[in-house]
Amino acid sequence: MLGEVAQASACSFHGADASVRLETLTAASSLGGRIEQLRGRSVLIATEEPLAAALALTELDGVARRLIVCPPDLSRENLLSVVSTAQADAVVSDTEALKNTLPAIGPFVTCSATLVSADGPRNESQTTEWILFTSGTTGMPKMAVHTLASLAGAVKSVQKQEFPPVWATFYDIRRYGGMQILLRAIFDGGAMVLRNARESVGDYLVRAGRLTATHVSGTPSHWRRALMSPSAHELAPRYVRLSGEIVDQEILDRLRAFYGDVRLVHAYASTEAGVGFEVTDGLAGFPARLVSEPNGEVAIKIEDGSLRIGSARNATRYLGAVVDEIKQADGLVDTQDMVELRGDRYYFVGRRDGTINVGGLKVHPEEVEAVINRHPNVQMSLVKARSNPIIGALVVADVVLKPGPRTSDAGAAREVRKDIIDTCRAALAPHKVPTSIRIVPSLEVTASGKLARV
Repeated sequence: MLGEVAQASACSFHGADASVRLETLTAASSLGGRIEQLRGRSVLIATEEPLAAALALTELDGVARRLIVCPPDLSRENLLSVVSTAQADAVVSDTEALKNTLPAIGPFVTCSATLVSADGPRNESQTTEWILFTSGTTGMPKMAVHTLASLAGAVKSVQKQEFPPVWATFYDIRRYGGMQILLRAIFDGGAMVLRNARESVGDYLVRAGRLTATHVSGTPSHWRRALMSPSAHELAPRYVRLSGEIVDQEILDRLRAFYGDVRLVHAYASTEAGVGFEVTDGLAGFPARLVSEPNGEVAIKIEDGSLRIGSARNATRYLGAVVDEIKQADGLVDTQDMVELRGDRYYFVGRRDGTINVGGLKVHPEEVEAVINRHPNVQMSLVKARSNPIIGALVVADVVLKPGPRTSDAGAAREVRKDIIDTCRAALAPHKVPTSIRIVPSLEVTASGKLARV
């Protein structure tokens, strides 16, 4: 159980306003001495501060029947739907304001980084379901059912180090990507610098640097935004990890150039499929041998260009689904992430449901973005469709430029736009080339760290 691991761990959580050593949870509690009121219940964990959520999760695994890990951006309407679907009969929060939002569904327990004496040793006797939300951008996200065993399946193999790492992540720990880093910190026995949702990227970089973060993770979009900040120099990581979006060679090369001899790792993972594999050779894509030579822990197939993954790390089901929508008949999760084989390596090209239809020809936006992002004056880009009455859609792009003499005025920006179009024409089929480039100051990133594509 996670509480037992944490109590034997030297791990510390560092929030924006407080820090807690997990070994102190042996004789103390963040739940005001009310943990027994939550035993066997379906507990909604809805906190403003990630530190409060991390402490509650640590204490309640093995005690609660179900932990519903709510991201902080859920609307009131969605929150009420979650309560009904997940059959929540207790609430843990760090704000009393939630009492006015939710119906009276059972005990309301306040969680705080200020610890109080525990009632005694916890009896962690049951397998707790962990409910995590998918990263859909519209409507009510789905709720995937995990256990600590499935969540930590890729974590327990991490070797103990003489000097345990200090983890930092741009992810919120209440989402799958951040949860993976939280568990790594606990199992590693190191520390974790938790990011507050109200904290700017620059402020977080400064704080993570001050706490000597050695291992830092995020999506490629997280990293592109971080590298735009002057505070990026505050970090001196030994290990940089990317996941959540397609990792192209451009962002790997930029991180190597910026941070020097850093170990670069990108992982394929999703809320439903769990962690599929890691790539450690500093190259985009993944070796074809991962498909042809299975390792016994994870089965990987490519079917109709779509990546399929099966392992004990998969979520078991969607909560509230009439039928099991996660695994296919062969026991694998169809990720709907499309790949293509080039030589001895597979490369991600986009989502099955994310293509742009240009006169009957398909365009994956991510493929075009990878070309645009290689331009030396481009910081990041977003490719999307513009409706066209004749051919259905045209490819267009919003581009954030790096500051510099070539982007300092309107004339220079026009020249860069022309350069970008020429670069695309040299690398892409004609129907994939953007018909227009719009220079924008920034691009929206979702709460899960991905480019907002809607």
